Amino acid sequence: QVQLVESGGGLVQAGGSLRLSCTASRNIFNINVMGWYRQAPGKQRELVAAITGGGNTNYADSVKGRFTISRDSAKNTVYLQMNELKPEDTALYFCKANYGINYNWGQGTQVTVSS
Repeated sequence: QVQLVESGGGLVQAGGSLRLSCTASRNIFNINVMGWYRQAPGKQRELVAAITGGGNTNYADSVKGRFTISRDSAKNTVYLQMNELKPEDTALYFCKANYGINYNWGQGTQVTVSS
């Protein structure tokens, strides 16, 4: 079991940047995959970016070249750097940790991009 706390969301104008943080309650060294997901009103939750323990990354096509996921195991934290934000990036952003067959979600942090 791992508790996840997201932070860094907020209101930003289109073209701006935000950095989301997801801090885990324990060491993330042996967590297989950590990812950022988002859910906009009336839409399904979707994967935004993921990173493995070995540092391999995966991104949704809609954010490639704009978002960067990274992890700092010493701080038990995963980051999502979001640049060139667009109104369609507006959503509740969640962090997820996968370890073996188990997983945990954070509570989410709201990102709102105004046009």
